[in-house]
Order: sequence, then structure tokens, then C-alpha cells
Amino acid sequence: MTNWKIKSPDPQLVANLQKEFKAPEIIATVLANHNIYSVEQSREFFSPEISMLHDPFLIPDMEKGAKYVAKLVSSNKKILVFGDYDVDGITGASMLYLFLKSLGADVEVYIPNREKDGYGLSKTGVDYSADIGAELIITCDCGINAFESVNYANERNIKVIITDHHTTDTKLPDAYAILNPKIEGCKYPFRDLCGGGVTFKLASAVAIILKVDPDLVLKHIDLITLGTAADIVPLVDENRIIVYNGLRLLGDSDKPGIRALLKVSGLSDKELTVGRLVFWIAPRINAAGRMGDPSRAIKLLTTDNFSEAVQLANQLDQENRNRQEIQKTIVDEALRKVNAEIDLQRNRAIVLWKDGWHPGVIGIVASKIREEYSRPTVIISLDGDTGKGSARSIPGFDLYENLTQCAHYLDDYGGHPMAAGLSVSEDNLHDFRSKFVSQANTLLSDDDLVNTISIEGEMSLSIINSRFMEFLDKLAPYGPGNMRPIFLTKKISVSGTPKLVGAGSDHLRFTAKQNGTSYDCIGFNLAKHYEHLITGEPVDIVYVVEENEWQGQRSIQLNIRDIKPSSEVIQ
Repeated sequence: MTNWKIKSPDPQLVANLQKEFKAPEIIATVLANHNIYSVEQSREFFSPEISMLHDPFLIPDMEKGAKYVAKLVSSNKKILVFGDYDVDGITGASMLYLFLKSLGADVEVYIPNREKDGYGLSKTGVDYSADIGAELIITCDCGINAFESVNYANERNIKVIITDHHTTDTKLPDAYAILNPKIEGCKYPFRDLCGGGVTFKLASAVAIILKVDPDLVLKHIDLITLGTAADIVPLVDENRIIVYNGLRLLGDSDKPGIRALLKVSGLSDKELTVGRLVFWIAPRINAAGRMGDPSRAIKLLTTDNFSEAVQLANQLDQENRNRQEIQKTIVDEALRKVNAEIDLQRNRAIVLWKDGWHPGVIGIVASKIREEYSRPTVIISLDGDTGKGSARSIPGFDLYENLTQCAHYLDDYGGHPMAAGLSVSEDNLHDFRSKFVSQANTLLSDDDLVNTISIEGEMSLSIINSRFMEFLDKLAPYGPGNMRPIFLTKKISVSGTPKLVGAGSDHLRFTAKQNGTSYDCIGFNLAKHYEHLITGEPVDIVYVVEENEWQGQRSIQLNIRDIKPSSEVIQ
């Protein structure tokens, strides 16, 4: 069961926009839903310029941290960049390394091994920093909860600058400087940068202090775009500026590693979108940290040798294929465990664990289970008496807050409202599950567990024309906070015979027709609606409008999100 919810902007605003833009009502409705109130305001949204980025020195501790980095660069003192092992941390660390290198800095990068070092700044990383003679560690996308490791670094006379974006506690590590827009009391205008985005702001501040060409930072916005897309942060404000400009740079990137990644992913001659970065590029970068040595991803993104880049990209492509096979096995096992262990009538959250589940894929598995059952999900990989877990949530259930309520059962935890990680001892697993599920049962209603499709408005198929497609292009890049608009059209008929397609016949292909206008449709994983299409009765469809490219030919296609008989009532 899926609910359809049509947005309802102020009718007077819609009328004013329709008049000012000389546009159809549905375009005015979409503008209103995006909080665009005038032609003048729309220009900033449709063409976000780099000059619109906020002053980096508005982030607390930025001046202190950037001045110290600039001092070490000028005096040729050793710096260690310590990145997380996911796409955000790897791209942020690569960007900072390349920028500092361009200044002539003495800098190295360290990416922890997921299984050996665990998450975040580790004592092993601090020891490595001491071994190479570094005077400073700069973290990327981690460190905000690294109390012990920061203290250990201080004991070894190594300063730490933390750049992070994860939700913070009231207590903070004793670092030289902490750069995080989510710190309590921070007045930075935008709180939702990814980890690499915060690192990007540090590089921008250092460039200002040293009075160097800002292009030395901006030329690496392609890397920050990858991290921003992969970390599923809202594509508004600074994130929209970064991604809008970064997508244009990515296609013509001078980085051999990015060109090799595009080639191995089959994207060399395709338009780059956030979706293609998330589903085609990010998994290959992530594969380095999930399946083996994450430093390979750093080498790939920072090398100036195309042959080396191609070799590394092919290695990560194969690692990603291995990851997909392992992931499928664990997803299947997790689905069976849900059926065997979880009472879905009574439990509004899912917590599963098993010995030997690969810790590198449990985050993806948690996402799959969350999608299948529309419940907050925690997947835990046991190794001896210790478990490492990944959690994914649904709207209305803040993971960080709820894991905080379970903190006395956990060894460690951190993350965001919708995604988090944790570690837990085997002895506490049942108590943790009981507490976590109890909180979900209290906070979530049955309605919260029903998938809801948010619809921009109703329109006829005849509205779709070249101007309409140009308007949709201007709304891009799409992603969280700026999703591709979903539209409703009622009482369409099916022209010709609908088809079940795909390896498992899971998808639908058909032609929707209304008053002489028709468009080809694809409905992924919507085979269950086949019977609605063969009755000959009219149906209502919700969909996004997109361009489909096949064998060099482009055509407009409706990507169907759901189908209902026209007699059903829409909420």
C-alpha cells in the first residue's frame, strides 16, 4: 500500500507566479513548492554561482585552524590528512591533499582499514603520524567523537584539526580546532555540508590566508561533488552550488582517476547526474574501503598517471562486483531472518545480527531491508563477542537521538538522523534490540510505516513539451531536498499491449495515452500492477518525466512511480 499526497501551495502565490512567468499552472505550482516567489529569485536558484558560497570564516575555529595550516605549509612542516573510508571521506581527503600539494606542502594521506582500525581517528593513525614526523593531523569526515585518539595525539605532541559534519554531543574532543557546522551554537548559515564540504571550506580559508589563486581550491570541486552526492545530503544552499558547478567540471575533469572511473562505469559519453554518481561511481570508490585496502581509492583520485588510474579503476570495478555478490547473499539471509525473528505486526523497527556478515556491506543491507519493510533497520556483523552495526531510518525517527537513548548498551555510535553506525558487545545485543524497538513502537504510528509519494500536482500529458523539459532541466541537479518532481495524471488509457520486462519480469513497459497525447512508460519493480493495465479500464499514474537515451536516440519517457485504478480515492 502506498499513499499519494498532493502538495498544496498557496493558490494566490501560484496564480501570481503563473502570471509573472507566463507559464502553465503546473510549472507555477512546482515553483511555489520550491519556495521560489519571483523571477528575480529564480535566477539564483536556476544558476547558482560560486560567488554565492558563504564566508568560510563564519565556521567557529576556522580562522585558528586555517592559520595554523597556512603556517605549517609556509614552514614546510609535515601534515597528515586522515580521511574516513567512505566516498565522502576519501574525496575530501583527496581534495585537501591535492590542494596542499599544489602549495608545496609536505603532506601525506592516511585512510583507516575498516576491519583493522575501525571507524574514525585511531591510535594506529596517530602512531603513523608520529612515525612520519607529522606535526598536525587534519581529519576529513570523522573525529567529532574521537576523544581518546585526540588525547593520545596531544600526548604525542601532535595537534589535531577536526573537519566533520556528523551530529555532535555537548562534549567535544580536546582538538586544536574543530570545524563542524553542526556544533551547538554555530552560526554558519548552512549546517548540511558533507564532510568533504567542510574540508573544502578549510582549503578555501587557507587559500585566502596565503593569498593564493582560489582556483587552486575550486579546481577540485569535482571531488567534493562526488562526496556530496554520495553522502545523500540535501541539495540546497551551498550543496546545490557545489554540485551544480561540480557536475560541469566532472565531465571535463583533468584528473586521470576520474576519467578512468567514468570509463569503467560506462559514463564517458553520458550526461552526468547525481543519480549516476550515486549508483555508478560511488559504489566503485566505496568498494576500496568495503572490500579491502581503501588507500587504493586515494591513489586513484590523486594520481597524475592515466595508466595507473585505469589499472586501479579496473581493480575497484572488480571489487565492486565481488561486493554485489556478497551483498546479495547477506540481503537474502537478512530477509529470511526477518521472517523468522521479527513480528512485523508488533515491531516498528528491525534489528538483526549474525556471525560472519561482511562489515563492509551491512550499510547497504540495512538500506535494502529498510526499503522492503519501511522500518528503521539496524544490521550488525558479529566478529567474536563484538558487533559492528549500520543503521538506516525513515522520516520521523531520528537515529542519532534514539541511539543516544540506547547509549548504555553500546560501545560506540555516531551519525545522522537517517544513517548511523555503532558498535555493541554480544552480551548487550538483545537488550539493545529490545530498547531500540520499544522506542520505535512509541514514536512511530502504523501510518509512518506506509510509503508516501509526495506529488507536485496534477496535470494532463499535453503539458509536456520542449518548454516543460527545459524547465525540468533548470531545476536540476536533483537529490535530497530537491527531488525530481513527481506528477499525477488521471484517467489515462493504455495503448497497445503492456509488457513485463527485465531478467525476472519485474518491470513494466507500456504506452500511456490521454486525449491524443501518448508517451512511453517504464515502471521499475511494478510488475504487480500488470493486471491493472490489461483490464482496459482507465488508470491514474504518478511519475517523473525524463529523457531516455537508447542507441544514440533521445526521447521523452515517463518513469512510473505507482499506478492505481481511476476509481480509487487519492488522499
